[in-house]
Amino acid sequence: MINFNYETDFVLDNEEAFASWLSNVIVSEKKKEGEINYIFCDDEYLHKINLEYLNHDTLTDIISFDYSIGNELNGDIFVSIERVKDNANDFDVSFENELKRVLVHGLLHYCGYKDKSTEDEALMRSKEDEKTAMFHVEQ
Repeated sequence: MINFNYETDFVLDNEEAFASWLSNVIVSEKKKEGEINYIFCDDEYLHKINLEYLNHDTLTDIISFDYSIGNELNGDIFVSIERVKDNANDFDVSFENELKRVLVHGLLHYCGYKDKSTEDEALMRSKEDEKTAMFHVEQ
């Protein structure tokens, strides 16, 4: 089950469409959907988590805690809406496109994709693009 939680003023429009898309991403990677919690927050909230759990004194757009068991994906994915907005401006993309990239990025980590090396990062970006293209909203 995909859950959306809010620790900031932001509210995701069309939660059902996002949850359906993320579920389809999981299936497309031949994984099983467990309990995945997205927590939308601000920079301060995520910075505290970064310091406390990862000992990183930096701002970031996403931190994911992976509790997956075998092929079943489970975890908590924290997303700083402030960082997503800033990154969208920096990369000259829409806020919605950057948000989709970040949301799927956390899931892709759970699927085993890494982004520490140049080669791994290139594959991660390719997978983000592929999975973002899967998002469809019924009109």
